[in-house]
Amino acid sequence: MRPARSIRAVTPAVLAAVLLVGCTNAVTGGTVVDPDTARIGLLLPDSVTARYDSADRPFFEERITELCARCEVLYGNADGDTAKQRQQAEAMLTQGVAALVLDPYDGKAAASIVTLARGRGVPVIAYDRLIDSPDISAYISFDNELVGRLQAQSLIARLEAEGLTPADGGILMVNGSPTDNNASLFKAGAHEVIDASGFEVLAEFDTPGWEPAKAQDWVTGQITRFGDRIVGVYAANDPTAGGAIASLKAAGVSPLPPVTGQDAEVAGLQRILTGDQYMTVYKALRPQARLAAELAIDLVNDRQIDGETSIDVQGSTVPTYLLDPVAVTASDIGPVVIADGFITLEQLCTPDYEEACRAAGLVAA
Repeated sequence: MRPARSIRAVTPAVLAAVLLVGCTNAVTGGTVVDPDTARIGLLLPDSVTARYDSADRPFFEERITELCARCEVLYGNADGDTAKQRQQAEAMLTQGVAALVLDPYDGKAAASIVTLARGRGVPVIAYDRLIDSPDISAYISFDNELVGRLQAQSLIARLEAEGLTPADGGILMVNGSPTDNNASLFKAGAHEVIDASGFEVLAEFDTPGWEPAKAQDWVTGQITRFGDRIVGVYAANDPTAGGAIASLKAAGVSPLPPVTGQDAEVAGLQRILTGDQYMTVYKALRPQARLAAELAIDLVNDRQIDGETSIDVQGSTVPTYLLDPVAVTASDIGPVVIADGFITLEQLCTPDYEEACRAAGLVAA
């Protein structure tokens, strides 16, 4: 909200300035930005998760171009570095962005970016991960506790289908990054289901930076500790699932226990087709990224954002949009992931996976 101003006399020059502000968005240092040529910043958190550069960024940029052909998107990926993300945000503010769409590497640390942007009159949308600031203009994500519940429900159902009971062993939990608010929500949702199932959580690990190598190293230690008592692995996303599976294979574990995942990355889907990974969670990133672009354009044009629901952040009510995730096993890849245009058969069914794709009925025999 702009501060109220007292106008004692309206000269023609002042009147022209007032009219100009009425149809544009005022930003840093009194500079006025034309919404038809605005710069919009998109800040994403890391490179270990393939979706950010392969899906979120292009979908966002595509929608901005559709809505505002002469607008420009400034892009930055933090590469898992809180300080780098702050530097990228500062550079974008210096370059005169009219709005920031920020997926924070560290949701608490990113509050300082919101404070900096607010001081320059630039609104911030928390994208995919919540920012611990009452001054964000909107929050867009998925129902993240539901993500965790879907993962755990699929895992428990698989164990029961295999005839396993809690007496046969327990579950390793490879959670997400401790700096990611979403990871805590995934974990809470998963625990809700696993704790009620009777299956013991043998051990759990919050994976720093979501790094697959750290997940792999941890699982290696747990295999030494628990051996064949491990009947299932809850992995919070596909890269950590890949790390866990690599560790299990290196230890000669056969057959592999069911392993969960998230994000429907190509590598994760390929592991599902070959039977190495049991499931993933598909999140429709195109509508999420496109909605973020639409809200950014609304903010640039001073249009109000109401949200489909709201979330309380430090006593402030933030307009919120939460999309629905979908659990995906091998039989769902075609009708859910491929049919939605998220990836193509050509991307999935590379020569190394043609046989698996044929077995799954994705390509002709």
